[in-house]
Amino acid sequence: MTAGELAIVLATVLCALGFAALVVVLWRVLQAMHELRAELVRWQHDTEPLLKELQTSVDDARDDLERFDRLLGSAESISSRVNGATRVTRLALSAPVIKTVALASGTSRAASRLRRKSR
Repeated sequence: MTAGELAIVLATVLCALGFAALVVVLWRVLQAMHELRAELVRWQHDTEPLLKELQTSVDDARDDLERFDRLLGSAESISSRVNGATRVTRLALSAPVIKTVALASGTSRAASRLRRKSR
């Protein structure tokens, strides 16, 4: 056997061994893919109820937020009406109250002067 023939035989054996190793690696990758797929199916099965519960919670929170928004709108409306009523009441009553206080103050001063003069 010549050196060239020996090199061809050796290269063929090495290629066969490389091919066998590649087949083993690909077989292991295929097994890992099957295991991964099974794990994903189980994970999907486990998380599906959690996602449904989360969706229900989000819907409930949305309903609560809408109710709170309506309540806040009502509170703002009441607050503006109370502010308006307070302003109107202050404007309507401030002048008569000031006049009444002035009259009372003037009357008390006049009464005090009259008492001093009578002594």
